[in-house]
Amino acid sequence: MSARKDAGDGRAHAMWAGVVAPVLFVSTFVIEGRLRVGYDSCAMYISALSLGPRGWVQILNFVVFGLLLLTFARGVATGTPSRVGPALLKIIALGNLLLGPFVMYPVGASRDLTSIHGTVHHFVARIVLVLMPVSCFAFVPRFHQEPKWQSLEWCTLAAGTTVAIAVAILAIATMVASAQNTFAPWLGLIQRVAVVPYMAWLFIFALTMRRTTATSEELPLRRK
Repeated sequence: MSARKDAGDGRAHAMWAGVVAPVLFVSTFVIEGRLRVGYDSCAMYISALSLGPRGWVQILNFVVFGLLLLTFARGVATGTPSRVGPALLKIIALGNLLLGPFVMYPVGASRDLTSIHGTVHHFVARIVLVLMPVSCFAFVPRFHQEPKWQSLEWCTLAAGTTVAIAVAILAIATMVASAQNTFAPWLGLIQRVAVVPYMAWLFIFALTMRRTTATSEELPLRRK
């Protein structure tokens, strides 16, 4: 009984980590963006907040988010027949852990002046952005199969579709901006259209799991 209680407490803590992670992450980069002199949220990426004397705030934001998401992903993975969704969440979490210390190089910087840190950052950022909608779609079949989770099915599908479209537009806009500087004033806004809905989905997902865990010792995505 004690072991089952400890397991239940561990899952509850994991769900709380999932609730706190997106709220803390978004709140931090929004507030920091407003406080940072010369920072343009519409034009500049979230990662640009990692640059400069106050860059440690966003660096820490990436790391804390990664740790919390990793904790949440482990809670989701427990007792789940399909490992795809939780595995993708873990990869995204590890990606954010790397995005912190591997700071981006400024947009428009000469390739001769770019560092290994910036190269790793941009490579990992692309992977994380692509996997965000994929992770949403990976959970849709599970939510469809579980009656008490079907309320999340359309929310998850909508979030995944929105993020996927935004990521595709961001990829195109980045290439066009590099060549013609046409979409440069909107790159930050487009990125946020991809990031914020995903964070909202994580919050709803974790909060719903937290409520279910509080009333049942059985995980909602249980083994059959």
